Amino acid sequence: MTAMNLVLPSRAADPPLVSRLAASAAVVEGGVMSNAEVFAWIDERQREQQQHVERVPFAALRGWRFDHRTGDLRHDSGRFFSVLGLSVHSDFGPVRTWSQPIIHQPEIGILGIALRDFGGVPHLLMQAKSEPGNVNGVQLSPTVQATKSNYTGVHGGSAVPYMDLFRRPGPGQVVADVLQSEQGSWFLHKRNRNMVVEVGPEVEAGDDFAWLTLGQVNLLLRHDNLVNMDARTVLSCLPDWRGGEENLVEDAGWSLHTDREVRTWITRRRAEHEVGVAPIPLAQAQGWLRTQHAVTHCNGLYFDVVAVDVSSRGREVPAWSQPLLEPRGMGVAALFVKRIDGVLHALLRARAEPGFLDVVELGPTVQCVPENYEHLPEADRPPYLAQALARRESARYDVVLSEEGGRFRNAQSHYMIIETESDFPAVSDEFRWLTPHQLQELLCYSHHLNVQARTLVAALRSL
Repeated sequence: MTAMNLVLPSRAADPPLVSRLAASAAVVEGGVMSNAEVFAWIDERQREQQQHVERVPFAALRGWRFDHRTGDLRHDSGRFFSVLGLSVHSDFGPVRTWSQPIIHQPEIGILGIALRDFGGVPHLLMQAKSEPGNVNGVQLSPTVQATKSNYTGVHGGSAVPYMDLFRRPGPGQVVADVLQSEQGSWFLHKRNRNMVVEVGPEVEAGDDFAWLTLGQVNLLLRHDNLVNMDARTVLSCLPDWRGGEENLVEDAGWSLHTDREVRTWITRRRAEHEVGVAPIPLAQAQGWLRTQHAVTHCNGLYFDVVAVDVSSRGREVPAWSQPLLEPRGMGVAALFVKRIDGVLHALLRARAEPGFLDVVELGPTVQCVPENYEHLPEADRPPYLAQALARRESARYDVVLSEEGGRFRNAQSHYMIIETESDFPAVSDEFRWLTPHQLQELLCYSHHLNVQARTLVAALRSL
């Protein structure tokens, strides 16, 4: 596809909104619920939403089957998602040509958080939601987290609560509304609508929902596997409320690279990278084997596609079965930060992933599963990986967080923010030091920061 026009006008956040969000971020105890009440509510929801997830052979999947011609794994309705093959060739990296399974879900889902004032302090309506791929059952999700198949009732289950708040917001209610990508190595052109919408006192919290301050949510971001991926990406799309706090956010008027230089760099990386992708029958994905229980790589690397049977007390449908992608190994997503002339900068990498719509998006300094590179020479391993692992003990942020539990099984990464010395270099043209203000500007637009980078933006703001 043609690269997007990256002439980005300034979108300075509404000052009163920023001040209100700053006030909400300052309330880390109290609000509608105390922190003790929040953890008690999560424990209660864990008990109420007990979920049984069992690995089963593909033959036991209900409503799913492998196409006899292509080997693609599809739902009988033709909706939800499918698992097909993808052929990839590129002009860079240690491996230039490969094929793989990939999830194809062309629908655009909605991830939305409702925002409501209590006593002049904004609160976010967070949902306790169990997902079949979560390592621990319930995690905090946005108010709404639904695919189009879900909210149009293809599954035949109950309606998605609060959906109308996001499908039909009123004038002046929308705080954020932007299409953002998901994992470009596992999804083909997957996007979701990330939204934050202000609501009034008529919107109340149901049993699986709670009004939390931004400060409380930031506190929960420091706990392993508690705030889910969909909540984190929506949080990153909020305006950065820290503009008035010294030592955290820089003067927006200064950065190592100007905004125009950053836009030119992104456009050039997109134009110069050659990444060709073509859907192929899953049965033709070279190096991948299909057994009764998994589609797996012949070397035991990367990920498996598996089948699960699910029963749940807390979902629109009480029982179903589905495929899940299960990675091999724990991921690492590390963001290096440093001060340049006293101004905080983060080191972003222009990453080309086969599932991206625009070839390149900005990712963290390091993003990989280390085990997948152990067989390669040191020179072919991800830049900065060794430094990230060596500096982990001094990380400002080091939390294990889950990826999307509706499509991935037991997918977790160590998310780290590591502060470096002022002379720490960017090793190649793939990397640039950007300020938080520049990241906020890019987050106003689609397909600029990938989902791992967006998690780390939310984490950086929580420190």
